[in-house]
Amino acid sequence: MKTHWNNTALTRLLNLDYPIIQGPFGGGLSTVDLVSAVSSAGALGGYGAYQLQPSEITALNAKIRQQTKGSYALNLWVPLPHQRKAYTLTDHKQVIKRLRPALKALYLEELRFPELIPPDFEEQAEAVIAAKPAAFSFVFGIPSPLILEACRRNGIVTIGAATTVEEGVALEMAGVDVIVASGFEAGGHRPSFLKPAEDSVMSTFVLLQLLKEKVKTPVVAAGGITTADSAATALRLGASGVQIGTAFLACKESGATEEHRAAIFSKVANETVLTSVFTGRLARGSKSVLSEQLKDITLAPFPYQSELMAPLRRAATALGQQHYVTYWMGQAAPLVKETTVEALMKRLISGLSAVF
Repeated sequence: MKTHWNNTALTRLLNLDYPIIQGPFGGGLSTVDLVSAVSSAGALGGYGAYQLQPSEITALNAKIRQQTKGSYALNLWVPLPHQRKAYTLTDHKQVIKRLRPALKALYLEELRFPELIPPDFEEQAEAVIAAKPAAFSFVFGIPSPLILEACRRNGIVTIGAATTVEEGVALEMAGVDVIVASGFEAGGHRPSFLKPAEDSVMSTFVLLQLLKEKVKTPVVAAGGITTADSAATALRLGASGVQIGTAFLACKESGATEEHRAAIFSKVANETVLTSVFTGRLARGSKSVLSEQLKDITLAPFPYQSELMAPLRRAATALGQQHYVTYWMGQAAPLVKETTVEALMKRLISGLSAVF
């Protein structure tokens, strides 16, 4: 039944029962089961597909459609020119030198130079459009006018992320349908694209209010939202919906490892940090030995740094040395309670229904 709180521009655009979006996780943290469970519960599930080849996106979409009739989003990362930096063998030798203490502690040999061939974004976007999900969401920039127009022709709602007012205005000027106001409280990467992420760290509710003054496009609040109370605050401040990441990441349906889930429910969740150590891009997660030891040191740019750190993450987990690993989570992680999508959605819905 539609009432005041769940009858918003977002729910009308996407035919949702509730104005709730599941954060689209990358790095293997998204799963078909998670997206399907969220979408089947009346919210918008989301799958982070930026690492997938076009054919893999097509296959993924077919699997999601088999498991849910609800609305869902496929998410990609927009590659802006300045985000792809050179990484040479000389650079690699310097990075290995800085990582030497950690490599020794984790019994690792030299890390191989990463030979990366990332998927072509234009081809990925073509696969998403051909798949015709309810929504195409994106971070780190704005797709070309041709891509956005193709989405409009195919009835696909476009959702872009902003970390500043200027980015939100740019998204509206490009004709994006929904703007996600991503505050610095949010876990994972800061999806900044007009200024460096380090200079784009406005809080969720301040960013939401400022954006509401500047744009007419529906705005979704993201960052620090795990409870019905925080979601209600966002809706009262004019948000058309909320995007929730960490609380869904903690659910058994996600692709998070048992160690990652345990970290969200442990004392390490009490203090998160913004670090670029593990991927080469600023992201929020739990404090770790490496996030502290290397916080003032520039390592490799994304995506090379992410590739280099993968063996360290695996070794630390295998050796039970989780204090070497930064687990992605937001500042409100200590408030997370549920371990299934069903339980989380039930609490959010009942809580919001009670206060509106």
